[in-house]
Amino acid sequence: MAAPEEADTRLWAVVGATGTGKTGASLELAEALARRGRPAEIVNADAMQLYRGMDVGTAKLPPAERRGIPHHLWDVLSVREEAAVARYQHEARAAVSAIRGRGADAILVGGSGLYVSSVLFDFAFPPRDASVRAELEAELAQVGPGELFARLRALDPVTAQKVDPRNGRRVVRALEILALGESTHGAALPEEPVPWHPRTRIVGLDVPRADLISRLDARVEEMWAAGLLDEVERLRADGLEEGVTARRAIGYAQALEQLSGALTRAEAIAQTQALTRRYARRQVSWFRRYRDARWIEGGHPCALNRILES
Repeated sequence: MAAPEEADTRLWAVVGATGTGKTGASLELAEALARRGRPAEIVNADAMQLYRGMDVGTAKLPPAERRGIPHHLWDVLSVREEAAVARYQHEARAAVSAIRGRGADAILVGGSGLYVSSVLFDFAFPPRDASVRAELEAELAQVGPGELFARLRALDPVTAQKVDPRNGRRVVRALEILALGESTHGAALPEEPVPWHPRTRIVGLDVPRADLISRLDARVEEMWAAGLLDEVERLRADGLEEGVTARRAIGYAQALEQLSGALTRAEAIAQTQALTRRYARRQVSWFRRYRDARWIEGGHPCALNRILES
């Protein structure tokens, strides 16, 4: 049986599109909880911030700026490793349970929709098989994602509607699951998601569309000005180009192409801006389906206080 202080703890989630101020809001929330006598610790739910060295392109908060608040699941993968949501689910839930065991609230913060959902909601991921996956990835390299997506659409049209046809990694994963005789999770939440933690509160951050686009475009320019190319050059020495997940991250893929001469600086920036805007639209669509989320305008700490007092 849980100790009284553990039973009283909450799991918070601060979610929203990239550029809406989730990092700052998570710090403000942790400090507001502390002022009310409730210690809090923060758990990362951004897939790319799991990677060591991917700092500039992910707007990762430096340790010196974390205000003394414990942070978990940052810098836990090398760029050669694949970020797998099933593995993340296990490690993030273990971190949340440990935080609760210390009598503190856990604050999950990030914009990777499936990663956030894997912690918040009670659903399991299908099995994996390295040999099946290797065969599909070899086929992907040979024929491209289009042919594999056509196969997925014939086998599982529901999942195919929810997967980007150009995202070869997601298409391969769906076909791997089907090859193992399992039903896919539909690349989405269950129809009636059940909270994993009974005392969960979700805070969604919203920014008007025009303001967000301007903010995101400026942020990409700032990434290049802050030394993204130098960071990518260093990460190449650590095996970035050998990785399955990290090398495909928005901004990093374009920086690699600029370094190879395939894109000019202006082209790399413009492509990154377009992909970031598209990604933000998908994030908004994903998180808007969270029925119990309380939405506030990003960058307004007083709105967080209203949620705490309600």
